[in-house]
Amino acid sequence: QVQLVESGGGLVQTGGSLRLSCGASGTASSPNVFSVNTAKWFRQSPGNQRECVALMTPYGPTNYRESVRGRFTISADSTPNTMCLEMNNLKPEDTAVYYCNVQITMKPYWGPGTQVSVSS
Repeated sequence: QVQLVESGGGLVQTGGSLRLSCGASGTASSPNVFSVNTAKWFRQSPGNQRECVALMTPYGPTNYRESVRGRFTISADSTPNTMCLEMNNLKPEDTAVYYCNVQITMKPYWGPGTQVSVSS
């Protein structure tokens, strides 16, 4: 059973940066599970629906929500079965719980989430 765990969340000031990581267990370490499957980062703030902010396709292009394009970068890390979300120039509206997601043979897997809070 594949399990995902996010880390790297925290409290930062407006304009600050954070690097979120998502580690996968329960699957082979090579190739990186996030490189060979569609992987995404979502976020959800109170009272709002969960929204996708970044995705990467197997060995293919990435895509971003318009509000984070140019500030966020999704990538498969060199650490086995790890992907990252580099977040720069953070804004108060980026405050949310961030979740990683990977789809393996049509089945989605989710992590429990990590809180990101941006103070003004």
